[in-house]
Amino acid sequence: MPGPLLDTLNGSPTGTVPLWLMRQAGRYLPEYRELRAEKGGFLAMAYDSEAACEITLQPIDRFGFDGAILFSDILIVPHALGQHLEFLAGEGPKLSPRLVDTALADLTPDSSRYEPIYQTVRLCRQRLPEGVTMLGFAGSPWTVATYMVAGEGSRDQHEARALAYRDPAALQAIVDAIAEQTITYLSGQIEAGAEAVQLFDSWAGSLAPDEFERWVIAPNARIVAALAERHPATPIIGFPKGAGEKLPAYARETGVKAVGVDETLDPHWVARELPEGMPVQGNLDPLLLLAGSDRLEERVTTILKAFEDRPHVFNLGHGIDRRTPIAHVERLIAAVRGWKG
Repeated sequence: MPGPLLDTLNGSPTGTVPLWLMRQAGRYLPEYRELRAEKGGFLAMAYDSEAACEITLQPIDRFGFDGAILFSDILIVPHALGQHLEFLAGEGPKLSPRLVDTALADLTPDSSRYEPIYQTVRLCRQRLPEGVTMLGFAGSPWTVATYMVAGEGSRDQHEARALAYRDPAALQAIVDAIAEQTITYLSGQIEAGAEAVQLFDSWAGSLAPDEFERWVIAPNARIVAALAERHPATPIIGFPKGAGEKLPAYARETGVKAVGVDETLDPHWVARELPEGMPVQGNLDPLLLLAGSDRLEERVTTILKAFEDRPHVFNLGHGIDRRTPIAHVERLIAAVRGWKG
């Protein structure tokens, strides 16, 4: 039976505010660190379906969240498109060859890289408690393209942004290829058992308004339309981090069922500006959760009150920091579960 998270994403809140946290399966958990020490590197665990399922379920077992987010990475898609992917200690992900130097057509795709991820979803659906929603995800084309072009993450995404101005046709080909792969990838996750999926556009905030329309809204709208045709009952959450005042246009024009909101936005403004009745997800600052000051419960209440007149999934404004104490997460859960609207 559907749980409170899935009901809320479908626009039918249950009277309680469902809760999950971006990156809830990961390094802040001692059980994750123990398993990683046993299994090895991040990418090896992501492709080990049994290990990835165990990691996905760890925060459910510990905290009882309403949603289980697939343990994986947004760079699975460029790996399947033919780039070499590795995660280097202290440096983060590296992709090669960089598409600022190499043509997309020179890569050799390998769609078999998706199968272990699908198997993780299947295993998790079999093992999740009743009422806990299985969440799949992928990176949105712009964010994934920034990594593919530069070969790594950057503070301002300058390689991809410069390519967009210098040779927009080249970037368009990359974005189009990512969009097509993402449709296939998310459709496969849904067929394997994902009950809702999220599109992460972590670097959406680096774009000027007209570039945002082309590189964020347009490809996400294409993905959402294709998934809605194949899987009309599956909610899609769009998370354009840093979108700012462009968020309402994103919500209207992409066709997503719900929007994730980062911590830089006033939740009262979001509640006024988003389409009426659209489910919203967010938006506690991950650093406030890390700090765990006396302001934590106060801010939780502010967010809950701001969104009390629309379907709301409580979450962070981005991923949980790896240094976050378990006790702070427990305080957050108690504040959300104990709130009486």
